[in-house]
Amino acid sequence: MVDVTDKLAYFQAITGLEDPDLCTEILQAHGWDLELAISSFTSSTQPSASSTVSDSDPPDSRARTDSASASASASGPITAPAPGLAWRLVTLPISVISGSLGLISGAVGLGLWAAGGVLSYSLGMIGLGSGQGGESSAGLVSVSAAASEAMDFVAEFEREYGTRGLNFVGEGFMDALQRSRNAFKLLFVYLHSPDHPDSPVFCERTLCSQALAAFMNENFVAWGGSIRASEGFKMSNSLKASRFPFCAVVMPATNQRIALLQQVEGPKSPEEMLTILQRVLEESAPVLVAARLDAEERRNNMRLREEQDAAYRAALEADQARERQRREEQERLEREAAEAERKRKEEEEARERAAREAAEKEAARARMRQEKALSLGDEPEKGPNVTQVLVRFPTGERKERRFHSTALIQAVYDYVDSLGCLEVEDYNLVSNFPRVTYGTEKRSLTLKEAGLHPQASLFVELN
Repeated sequence: MVDVTDKLAYFQAITGLEDPDLCTEILQAHGWDLELAISSFTSSTQPSASSTVSDSDPPDSRARTDSASASASASGPITAPAPGLAWRLVTLPISVISGSLGLISGAVGLGLWAAGGVLSYSLGMIGLGSGQGGESSAGLVSVSAAASEAMDFVAEFEREYGTRGLNFVGEGFMDALQRSRNAFKLLFVYLHSPDHPDSPVFCERTLCSQALAAFMNENFVAWGGSIRASEGFKMSNSLKASRFPFCAVVMPATNQRIALLQQVEGPKSPEEMLTILQRVLEESAPVLVAARLDAEERRNNMRLREEQDAAYRAALEADQARERQRREEQERLEREAAEAERKRKEEEEARERAAREAAEKEAARARMRQEKALSLGDEPEKGPNVTQVLVRFPTGERKERRFHSTALIQAVYDYVDSLGCLEVEDYNLVSNFPRVTYGTEKRSLTLKEAGLHPQASLFVELN
């Protein structure tokens, strides 16, 4: 439920009353029905001879207004204070709402421009109007029909009165309302009655007045409709037009409603219309400026949010790129570390295998030396059948041993192997004078048969 404080503030802003106690008493007397209280206050404070007519005026007051207006036509204009800005809300028929492309953006999302730059409460928040009272049982007007009717009116108006007058927009009412909202202008509405005797003179002398047309084309969006057409007829019912020519100045409100700022019934001179419209424009200027500034602020905020979002996305992408690069670098280092560890293990295993093979080979050689040393037996003592053998190694080292003259040359090879002085196994024993190589084919000869008895000098030749 809407707070009574909001209703009280809104009532004070609309009526201009500063006494909160008096405003509270008026609202309480009307059961806190804000619209009823405003209508009652407006009708009670307006002169009966006003050149404008309020929707809340009683029937006898409306009759007096028509009569006074008729007298004004004969004897001169009657001036009187006009109602305040946003003095009446008009609920549009659903057929008008849905008859334009602006059904959603133009009606539901409109939102009231606050009056005089003081009222900051939205009528939709306060809950003015039922939103159902102005609904018509007529069928929906299609988009093409609403636009077609508007274009037909513009064409007929220009054909009858020329193109030097108002620039009426050739589109449906809701689209014209949306156009005025986007341009931060008020919407001037003209309902044309082709059969009314005052219509031709009003159109030719007032609406086609160069001074008035220039002022309105600069400051208003103008929409016109014939009451013979569907949308014009429905708007005349919604605005409760009782006399023609009929003009009104409106602005968007909430949901299916518009704020009626001024209505003029009956013929008016260009000077009278210009005075009325200038006053309405002056009163609504703070509202339009506030709306323009608010829209500019929203655009700036949106642009700022977009820039912040873009900067955030760029920073996020940069962070993601850095994180991706960090992960890739970490993965690369892990792969390199794993590869290095694998190579280290392979090298270690190779070294261990080589060491093991070398140890095994050394152990085999040691066993072989031991076996060959055992196979040689004890060294014989000197005697006629004993051969003295001197073996010289590539390192310069010399070894001597005595062998039986009947021992095979293979025994000398076994002796050399048992010493462990050589790291290789492929070698030959060679004598110098004469040079004889005692290779594999001669190893089965005895020392005596090989001519090495009683004394032989051999050196080791590596293959």
